[in-house]
Amino acid sequence: MKYLRYTAYALVLIGALNWGLVGIFGFDLVASIFGDMTLVSRIIYSLVGISAIVTALMVHHCEPIQQTDSCEYGNCKF
Repeated sequence: MKYLRYTAYALVLIGALNWGLVGIFGFDLVASIFGDMTLVSRIIYSLVGISAIVTALMVHHCEPIQQTDSCEYGNCKF
């Protein structure tokens, strides 16, 4: 589960940087590397979208409190 979370975060970061480049400079990095809507670029876009869903679902995943000196919200894994 830990590797899924880190992979999803990395792909969301790549997607966010790509959209930042598109918004600010009008430059699509994924399309310039892999071609405009080729199979590889569509797979990358799909993986970024799936990773965004996984990240949104896992962002508030908290473990139960096991120590009395923890904060009241538990040990959150971000």
